[in-house]
Amino acid sequence: MKSSRIPGFYKKSVDERKAWLREQEIFSADDLNSLSPQHALPIATADNMIENVIGTFPLPLGLGLNFLINNKEYIIPMVVEEPSVVASASYIAKIVRDAGGFKTEASDRVMIGQIQVVGCDDFKAAKEALLAEKEQLIESANAAYPSLVARGGGAEDMEVRILNESADSAYSKMLVVHLFINTCDAMGANIINTMVESLAPTVEEITNGKVYLRILSNFADRCVAKATCVIPPKLLASDGFTGEEVRDGVVSAYEFAASDPYRAVTHNKGIMNGIDPVVIATGNDWRAVEAGAHAYAAKDGHYGSMTKWYVDEDGNLVGELELPMSVGTVGGSIRVHPVSKLAHKLLGTASAQELAQIIVSVGLAQNLGALKALVTDGIQKGHMALHSRSVAIAAGATGEMVDVIAEQLVKSKEIRVGKAKELVDSYIK
Repeated sequence: MKSSRIPGFYKKSVDERKAWLREQEIFSADDLNSLSPQHALPIATADNMIENVIGTFPLPLGLGLNFLINNKEYIIPMVVEEPSVVASASYIAKIVRDAGGFKTEASDRVMIGQIQVVGCDDFKAAKEALLAEKEQLIESANAAYPSLVARGGGAEDMEVRILNESADSAYSKMLVVHLFINTCDAMGANIINTMVESLAPTVEEITNGKVYLRILSNFADRCVAKATCVIPPKLLASDGFTGEEVRDGVVSAYEFAASDPYRAVTHNKGIMNGIDPVVIATGNDWRAVEAGAHAYAAKDGHYGSMTKWYVDEDGNLVGELELPMSVGTVGGSIRVHPVSKLAHKLLGTASAQELAQIIVSVGLAQNLGALKALVTDGIQKGHMALHSRSVAIAAGATGEMVDVIAEQLVKSKEIRVGKAKELVDSYIK
C-alpha cells in the first residue's frame, strides 16, 4: 500500500470512494460488489452461521485512515454505528503519523483452557498428582489436535491452582487446571475446548474428583498486544488551546480515569469504540475481547484506565495501551463472512499478532481523540455535528435534504429530532 493518507476522502461520495479503492488496486470489481447489501452476507450463509435465522442486520463499514504502525501503512476497516468514531480515529492517526506513527509489540499467542475439579478427597494431593503427570497431560492434549501441533502450536505448559482452600462449602472448594496453548493464528476457542474436554476423564481419574467445567478463559493475559505513541505538544494545538494545554489536559483526564471507576468505565468504553469496530470487521469475537480488556483493567485489584498517558522528559505526550487480544486471522467466521474476508485483504495481515497490534493502535487513537475533545471544546461539538445527519434521517429527510437539514440543525445548535421535523416540514412546504 502506497499510503493510508488520503486527504478529502470523507468528502467523496460512496461510489467515488469505491472507485478510488478500485483505481488503487486495493479491491477488485468483484470485491466491491461484495460490499453491496444483497451480497455482504447472503441469507444462505447467515443461516449456516447461527440458528433460527430470519434475516441479517447490516452495520456501516467505514475506513480508518492515516494509520502508520511500525512504519507500515494501514487502511483500517471499521464496522460501527456510532457517528464520529471513524473520523476521530483517523484524525488522531494523522497527528500520530506526523509524530512518527504508532510503535507496537505483541506477546506469543498463548491462550488458556481451564478444567474445574471438585469433590477431591485431598486437594493438595490431587494437585501434586496432576503436576506429576504434567508432561503426559500436555502430550495427550496435543494428541487431541495434531493439526495445531503441525502448524507449530499446541499445548505448551500447565499449572494447577486450589481455589477457596479454607472454605467449608463443597461447592466453593475446587481445583483448577490451566492448560496454556499456543493457538498460532487462530483465536482458538474450539481448539482449546477440544483439548481440555479430551483431558477431563484422565483428570478425574488422577484426582479422584469430579470435573465440571472444561472451557477456555477469555482473560487471555498471556496473549497481549501493546501500542505506544509519542507526540510533541505542537501537534496537539487546537483553536484557542496551546499544545501544552491539550497535553496537560489529556494527562489530567487520564489520571481521573486511573483513579475513579465511574470515570474509567466511560473512558474505557471510548477505547473500545475504536477496538470493537476492527474486531467486528475482521470476523472476530468482540464480546471475548471486551471481557478480557475490562478484566485486564482491573488486574491490580482496582478498575481503572486501560490506557496510560504521561509527559516524558522532553515534554512530549506519551500514550500506551496494552490489552489481551484474543483475535485470529483464520478459523471461525473469519473466512466465512464475505466482508470479513475483504477486511483481512484490506489489512494484509499475515498473522494474528499483527492484527492484534493494529487493533490496539486504533484503540489508543480513539482514546486520545475522545480525551482531546473533552479537554478542549467538549465531546458534543464534533460528535453532534456528525450525529446531525442521523437525526435528519430519523426526522424523515431523504436524498439531498439530509445535508440541508443537518446543516441547519448544526447552525441552530438544536440537534434533536423534534427540531429536525420542523425543518423537514418547512423544507417540503
